[in-house]
Amino acid sequence: MLYLPENLKKYRISKNLTQEELAAYLNVTPQSVSKWERGECYPDITLLPALANIFETSVDLLIGMDTIRAQQTRYNIHKTAMEYQRKGEYAAAEKVYRDALLIYPNKPGMILGLAGVLALQGASEEAIAWIERGLPLSVNEKQKSTMRATLCFLYLRCGQHEKARALACELPHIRESREVILPLVESGLEDSDIAQNIKIILLGDGEDLW
Repeated sequence: MLYLPENLKKYRISKNLTQEELAAYLNVTPQSVSKWERGECYPDITLLPALANIFETSVDLLIGMDTIRAQQTRYNIHKTAMEYQRKGEYAAAEKVYRDALLIYPNKPGMILGLAGVLALQGASEEAIAWIERGLPLSVNEKQKSTMRATLCFLYLRCGQHEKARALACELPHIRESREVILPLVESGLEDSDIAQNIKIILLGDGEDLW
């Protein structure tokens, strides 16, 4: 019942109920309601139908099953796209992400996932546009680090050397770091080397970025 505490508070406030009023409906103490909303304990499972009825919702929505299902759906999308990418089936992976973006147009994982596939296919300018759109939305530091490193090479491929250098200087001290990326940016890489570095960054260790 991971999402129950925040949902209890959200629904209670939406119904203009105080903790005391909700407690009276359920014949429990206001302190119990307070503890539920803080996540210190959960209501007895027998109270969930009553809570759902008071809030005019379903038990599933109250405990956050919609959120859990949505997260699982997004995970499966990324898993499918990554499987295609690792087999070199980039067009299939691109379609997975483009279809997903019709449903999740503002999810940074979907945006950056599509950008990664485009980068792997050599569609650099479009990949840059998607990365620049997705990065400000992302709160996943690993994801952001990987896509910034990719963006360095995409800038380089498009002849935007100053942008590549400036971004490389900002990279953190990990695999996608300035110590690794900056010398490569300044070394005059061939396009095949750029493509290989993008592939290593995006697919190299199999870690889930999305």
